Amino acid sequence: MAVAGVALAAGLSPALAAEISGAGASFPYPIYAKWADAYKAETGTGMNYQSIGSGGGIKQIKAKTVTFGASDAPLKGEDLAETGLVQFPMVMGGIVPVVNLDGIKPGEMVLDGPTLAKIFMGDVKSWNAPEIQKLNPNMKLPDQAIAIVHRSDGSGTTYNFAYYLAEVSPAWKDKVGVATSLQWPAGIGAKGNEGVAGNVANTKGAIGYVEYAYALQNGLTHANMINKAGKTVAPTADAFQAAAANADWKSKPGYGVILANQPGDASWPMTAATWILVYAKPQDPAATADALKFFSWAYDKGDKMADELHYVAMPDNVVADIKKTWAAEIKDASGKPVFTN
Repeated sequence: MAVAGVALAAGLSPALAAEISGAGASFPYPIYAKWADAYKAETGTGMNYQSIGSGGGIKQIKAKTVTFGASDAPLKGEDLAETGLVQFPMVMGGIVPVVNLDGIKPGEMVLDGPTLAKIFMGDVKSWNAPEIQKLNPNMKLPDQAIAIVHRSDGSGTTYNFAYYLAEVSPAWKDKVGVATSLQWPAGIGAKGNEGVAGNVANTKGAIGYVEYAYALQNGLTHANMINKAGKTVAPTADAFQAAAANADWKSKPGYGVILANQPGDASWPMTAATWILVYAKPQDPAATADALKFFSWAYDKGDKMADELHYVAMPDNVVADIKKTWAAEIKDASGKPVFTN
């Protein structure tokens, strides 16, 4: 499947085109594209963002082929120190299980974490298996093989999905583990959230996992989930916000807090943040300043657009702290902040 990207400097001559370059996570691509379109209309500055997966974004920013990288799997403090990168969260969203089953509408099926782990490990092979039927006693489930679709690329969505499954399934933790790329026990791989969504849409009996905006945009059927509190919850902005409500963003270097399996009756169990990576001492300070100007605009003016796509904006107090981090840590060769807001 073709890599999704947004390039919004059309109409400008190449010499005059102002473009911000970035690459990485497919999880936030729908909202980054929406923000970029609005920002271009307001400022004339376009953004070229390639949705190639978190692993690709990290590789490209380390290779300095883009101004910013994007990842749903945060780099650890030692990695940030070693590479000279500054990391900050941009937006939050939810990962949802999506299925292709005739006659089942979005939100009608209920799954829990242990059962989801068994499905993706290949241990639960049919849709009418006792584990699924027990969670859906009033649903007539088909005697149909489960077709598993997972990510084939290095993926922060996979990292957060696997992190959650490792929290609720000792077998998953021991046999599969947590990483952006996994040795999958079963299923077929697809590139990006886009690829997983497309494969599930075109495969009867399929199950996959995608950021919620992809389920909505592709008309996919999502399952509701039983959360840590034992409550059945639907993927909504309120449920994602509930999961993030108690996050201590300063507790991890680079604000690298994982939001999976949070407590609370209303919390969606597979909530995740997505991060931006830029150099503390960029080789092109002006380009980094343009990128930070865009991110500042998105923080200040992008909340409504995020809400429309069922993402959750970062809290105002966290945004204020992030902007202080920019001023303190992202500087040109003379030691001057490349952007202040």
